[in-house]
Amino acid sequence: MGIKKIIALFVCLVSIQVLSAQRVMLVDSDFIMENVPEFKEAQEKLNSLSKQWQGEIESRYKAIAEMKSAYQAELVLLTNEMRENRLAEIEVKEKEVIELQQAKFGTDGELFKKNQELVQPVQEKLYTAIKDVAESGNYDLVIDKATQNSVLYSDPKLDKSLTVLRKMGVKLSAN
Repeated sequence: MGIKKIIALFVCLVSIQVLSAQRVMLVDSDFIMENVPEFKEAQEKLNSLSKQWQGEIESRYKAIAEMKSAYQAELVLLTNEMRENRLAEIEVKEKEVIELQQAKFGTDGELFKKNQELVQPVQEKLYTAIKDVAESGNYDLVIDKATQNSVLYSDPKLDKSLTVLRKMGVKLSAN
């Protein structure tokens, strides 16, 4: 065996031993969040705002489409100055609706800010509960089944999602 293979084998053996010495805790953050009333309420508020704003934006786009249609229908009757004025008016309306869309749904828009305002406290509560459960159970590693595609199998005894929910003060009703 070459020196590189021996080193690789040694590193693998040490990694396996270190991992086996660690206590691992699994949680399913999706399951937890689905069972937290504050998160459900936040999602409902965000969905409601999103639908409201989307409806407003769609109605403005519809009005612009009607303006364009009317312009096309009257095009032959309009003077050059009237054409330019109508096109400028349509252009202004298009810019306004794009600005509104950015203000509501952009990366720094109202929906993003509202999401931070409503969801972030619940996420912080979740993180604190996970940390508390991990520390009180002497777990070295926490894996989230909801975001870890590499978890192919997990022993249900390792899943501490219900413990985290209890730590967050959430009581599940029996199904």
